[in-house]
Formats: sequence, structure tokens, C-alpha cells
Amino acid sequence: MGVEGIGARVARKEDKRFLTGKGRYTDDMVVPGMKYGYFVRSPHAHAKIKGIDVSAARSMPGVIDVLDGKQLLADGIGNLICGWMIHSKDGSPMKMGAWRPLAVDTVRYVGDAVAIVVADSLNEARDAAEAVVVDYEELPAVSEAVDALKAGAPQVHPEAPSNLIFDWELGDAGPTDKAISEAAHITEIEIHNNRLSPNAMEPRAALGIYDAGEDHYTCYTTSQNPHVARLVMSAFYNVAPENKLRVIAPDVGGGFGSKIYIYPEEVVCLWASKKTGVPVKWTADRTEAFLADAHGRDHVSTVKMAFDKDNRIIGLKVDTICNLGAYMSLFSSAVPTYLYATLLSGQYDIPAIHANVRTVYTNTAPVDAYRGAGRPEATYLLERTMETAARELGISPAELRRKNFIRSFPHQTPVIMNYDAGDYEASLSAAMQAADWNGFAARKAEAAGRGMKRGIGMSCYIEACGIAPSQAVGSLGAGVGLWESAEVRVNAVGTVEVLTGSHSHGQGHETTFAQLVADRLGVPIDSVSVLHGDTDKVQMGMGTYGSRSGAVGMSAVVKALDKVEAKAKKIAAHQMEADESDIIIENGELKVAGTDKTLPWFQVALAAYTAHNLPSGMEPGLKETAFYDPSNFTFPAGCYICEVEVDPETGKTEIVQFVAADDFGNIINPMIVEGQVHGGIAQGIGQALLEGVQYDENGQLLTASYMDYTMPRADDLPSFKLSHQNTPCPNNPLGIKGCGEAGAIGSPPAVMNAITDAIGNNMLTMPATPQKVWMAAQATH
Repeated sequence: MGVEGIGARVARKEDKRFLTGKGRYTDDMVVPGMKYGYFVRSPHAHAKIKGIDVSAARSMPGVIDVLDGKQLLADGIGNLICGWMIHSKDGSPMKMGAWRPLAVDTVRYVGDAVAIVVADSLNEARDAAEAVVVDYEELPAVSEAVDALKAGAPQVHPEAPSNLIFDWELGDAGPTDKAISEAAHITEIEIHNNRLSPNAMEPRAALGIYDAGEDHYTCYTTSQNPHVARLVMSAFYNVAPENKLRVIAPDVGGGFGSKIYIYPEEVVCLWASKKTGVPVKWTADRTEAFLADAHGRDHVSTVKMAFDKDNRIIGLKVDTICNLGAYMSLFSSAVPTYLYATLLSGQYDIPAIHANVRTVYTNTAPVDAYRGAGRPEATYLLERTMETAARELGISPAELRRKNFIRSFPHQTPVIMNYDAGDYEASLSAAMQAADWNGFAARKAEAAGRGMKRGIGMSCYIEACGIAPSQAVGSLGAGVGLWESAEVRVNAVGTVEVLTGSHSHGQGHETTFAQLVADRLGVPIDSVSVLHGDTDKVQMGMGTYGSRSGAVGMSAVVKALDKVEAKAKKIAAHQMEADESDIIIENGELKVAGTDKTLPWFQVALAAYTAHNLPSGMEPGLKETAFYDPSNFTFPAGCYICEVEVDPETGKTEIVQFVAADDFGNIINPMIVEGQVHGGIAQGIGQALLEGVQYDENGQLLTASYMDYTMPRADDLPSFKLSHQNTPCPNNPLGIKGCGEAGAIGSPPAVMNAITDAIGNNMLTMPATPQKVWMAAQATH
């Protein structure tokens, strides 16, 4: 490990421009002739569009044009798609309802876009949008998934009778039912996983530019995967041929999954630019974000966990109803299936598991991946059930977990996953020691003396990251491969450019990817540049989500570096008249081992480009590309412990201690990893205590601003105690597992287990607001 290489706590290179206001976000982009778009959105959750009158709006000052869904349809722009095919257990394909970028006949949720106004200024566009008259025939709406399945519920899409998208299963029902029938104890619980709004710091934005002279389109967008956006908009939405479409995702201010997808706005801005002859920029305001960004979570599940007489789990049966909103978003079908049910074994050796998942349309915003995407839902279900079982069995929750841990690897679960490596006991022990678990009784007694209720809860999570390999996910229904690409360019003076198909929106890639190069080639980190986010500059890549940038993206960089290093060693060996196998790279030099012969790195790079003295038959240059397709998922895991105090008079919960012990495999930059964990825990605490999207029975969004949707603030959070246990991943060249989602996965059940322990009532759902906690506490009296 060098001062700047792998394992070093290097300050993030990119933060200088962010902290000094020099970041370049989509909304910062200004091009000649640019105009502003503003969307007319439905105020109804469900309605027929009987007519749209734009005449008054078109005549208003500054208005270039007002465009609607019928025009977009006439120009051949296609429907938005879901990119992961799921089949029901009867073999029938999922029922994908039509999603038009601008609604033509029917709106299906509050915020569904029906028209776009293009004007000289944002204020003029907004004023004109208010003058657009849409004649709606309001229809009955349904907002809850359980209600949507009831007989007589309003029908959201004609393609999906009874609003059922698919009825899917995983595992073996026979052995699971047998285990339950023979159990010495069965824990049964209903689990609600609340709906969340992603709330990235930067709202979504799009700038569509059509160049008539070149017949070429450019889209600036807040995307986590610009290459996939380009592919989908060209191949499926018919916006433009792929070779005539450039997608640029510049600096992106957070994504959390919500910026993976291709939304209507990008499509419409590109189309509107060609239609009007001017560049069109749209930036969401915060209310639009609440209305139209893809939401996350929203599961209702019933669970049966069966134990034998020795308190070992012998079977797990789960039935889940998942709300996917009004339309199927790009990866929505994968979240409650292959990203959720496949993780229901958790860290435990469970011989029989069966999960049944029904996904449902409702008149609410589409639901898709949100930080963790299926893994938080699985962990919450499993860890709330484990804690409940421990209480029912009268044993320590730590001991119940220990008794059931997987201890031999690789381990094949009954739900597809093959865990490659781990040491769950190590994380549990580290967390318990850091939390002073054995001293809790004394702290509880002290709190009681002050009239406070103190509780402690734990959560042992596992997640699957770096989704792969492509052949496997393709067989499961994925519409794309999940490999990654990289190009390493060594310039003639020895500086290095890394072009990656991964995308950074807060993860620190410009630093960590540079650390990897610095470690391998012995060059200063400041001599390494990392480029991403532009489909004209970077070869095809799959973007960033699912904690894949290290395990998959950096592995592609390693493969490219292997080729660069091999060529550099050949050049050095030739010039120093040595055997290639004797060349080592160290401290920015290529050396002949055991001698004093050396060549500076820059001199080898220069030799590659002057080409005056290269080995016979070698091409000039020092630039290599690579594609990396993982052989398996990676499996980060850990144990979180939360300690709370609850005021029984008000129901207010204070988190007095939070401990996180994670196993992320090898770590490139511990400081960046700690920041990722901090952010994830904050979001998980937000879900547990504060956050929740709420619709009324008519499908009206009740939480469309920060006055109604509560976000965690600094004084809601304690200082976190973090530690790291390392079992390197054996299936990628760096031994990396991934860290970006762990905090959001492991923290909600730890918090809820602590609160329910404090108040002595297990019947509590997220978010555990003071009112809900107070009512649950009163119910125990």
C-alpha cells in the first residue's frame, strides 16, 4: 500500500470543484438558442383525457410551442419499457401496460405528463402551462397494492386484469410446507416496508439538442448509466438512431437508483427540440420530483419461520404483495423478484425456502430500485422476523443468529444464490464488542431511573452486488448484459487517462480509480484522470448501480492495466536488454530485478509513441481496452446494532448509539467507504423513523413537499461507530465486494428492533413516528 495507492485514505480529488461551486451539472448547461420546457401534469390519479386546448397557451408571451401526446405518437416515438422480463409461475409473461412519454388517452397517477410548453424563459413556460386546458373525465383510483387486488377494484391497465402484473415464485413449496408442519415453533409476522421518495440533492434534469445540419441529437441528463439511456432511447423509443445520439451525464448530484431509468422527460425534450428547432431544457422542481421520480420499496408481506426443537431454522415461507405504481419502470420487475427473494436466506443456513411475489398496478408514481433495491426489503423482513422469534423463544437474539449462521463456504442457498466467502461470526462479535452489548442491562436500568425506555436491536444483513454474470441474468430475464468496460490510455509523457463505463454520482470514482492506477503503475495520483459519462468519449458501458463500480468497473480497469503493464514491460525489457519476466514496476520506474538498471515510467511511455526502438512487430502506442463480466455476484455482509431511548410521554425516539461492522472485502479508500456507510445508515434511519410517501384513497399525494415528507437531519443521527472485517471476494481480481448500499440495508431493522425492544410492543411499522411509537407504547399498559 502506497501513500496514494490501494488502501490509502486519499482525499477526494473531485471535491475541490464541488466545494468551490465549480461542478457542472445538467442544469448548469447553457447552449445557444436554448429554451425552457415545462410539463403539464395530471392533477388526477386516474382520468380519461377528452381533449386538450392549447390555443390560449400558444398565444402567450415567449411561448415557442405547446406539444401533446398525440403529436408525439404521430411522430412514432415509442412506449417506455420495462427491461427485465418476469414470467408468472403459470408461465405467462408479465402484463406490461402501455406507458406513453406524454399521455394520450388516459392518465394513471397524479403527475402523469400530458403536454410540454416550450418558451423563452422558465417563468413564461410555467405561466403558459397553467393556461393549457385539459378536459378530464375522472375515474375511480386505487393507491394501495392490497386494495388493488380486491374484487371490483379500479382497473389501472386493460392489459393486466385485476391489476396483477405477475404472480411469481422462487424456492420449493413442498419441502417448505413440510418443514412448517413439523416445526417445534413457528414465528408468524406481517411486515410492511414503507414507500420512499429518493430525494437526491440534485433534481432530475434534461437538455435536448437537435442539430438539423448534422441530423444529430445530444441529450444532457442526470443519469447513472448514459450508455443504457442511449441504447434504450434509440432501440426502443425511436427517438434517434444510436449513431446519431450522444448522451452526456455530467456531474450528477446523487442518484440512489432513481436516476438509472429513462424517464419521459428525456425523451420529450429531445423530441421537442427537433419539433421546435430549439434546444429544450427542463429541470424538475422539488414537487415534481416527489410526484414523478420513481419511488422505492412498498411491500406488504406475511412470513412464517419454522424452528426445530434446538432453535434451528428449518423452513421459511414468504408471501409478498409489491406495489409497482401506475407503470412498469425500467428495472422494476427485477427488484421484488431476483433482487429480493434470492436474498431471503440472509446469513442463515435455511434448508427450505419458498417465496411468492405478486406485483400490482396502482394509481401512484412508478416504483423501482432505491438504494439497496430488494435487498433492504429482504433484510428487513428476515431480521424483524429473527428478532421476533428470539423474543418468542426466550433466547438472546445474538445467540439465535449464531446458532443459524452459515459457517462453510461456498454455500448454495435454496433461492439461487451461491455465497462465495464470509465470516458472519466475526462481524457479529465485533459489533457486540463495540456496542458493549453485555453492559446494556445497566444502561437500561439507568434510563428507567430517568423515566426513559431504552432498547437495543441488531440486524445481520447480506446483500448481492455486482449483479452477474451476463449469461445468468439473461436467462433470468434481464434485457441487457451486466459487464463493464474500461480503457486505459497512457499518454506520451506518462500521464494516464482512464475511461470507464461506470458513472460517478457521489461515489468518488475520480479518486478511487486513480488510486488503483497509481498503485499499479507507481505514478502520482494527480497524473491520473478519470473520464466517464459521455457516450461519444467512452466506449459502451453499463453504468453505476447495485454497488458494482468497484467489483465490476474497477475489475475492467485491472484487465486493461494488465495489458498496459505487459506491453510496458516488453518495451522496457527490449530497451534494457533484459528478460521480460525480470521487469518490475516500482515507484514510477521499470526495473530489472536484482540490478541497478531502471527506466522512468515517462521514458517508457515516450518510447511507445516515438516508436524508434520497439520490439520487432510491436505496434506503437500504449493504450488498452477491456471488458469484464463477473463470474458471480459479490456478497457484502455485516452486523448493525442500534440502541435507543424512547420518551414514553411523547413517543420521541433518540438513537443513542449505532454500531456498524461490515465486511466489504478489500477496500481501496477507507475514508470514501466510511462516507458511503454513513450516508446509507442515514437513509436507513430516515426510513425507519421519519420518511414515508403517503397517498390518500383517491390517489392524491399527501407528501409532495418537505413540509410533509420528513428527511433525516444532523440532529436525528448519532456518531456512528464503524469497523471492517475482511474476507476478500475470491471471484474478482481486487477482492472487492461493494459498499454503497450496505448502510441502507442493515440499518432499518436494527432501529425497529431497538424501538420495539424499548417499548415492549412488536406491533410497530415504519416510519416509527412519535405518534405511532407513543400509541404502541400505550398499548402495552
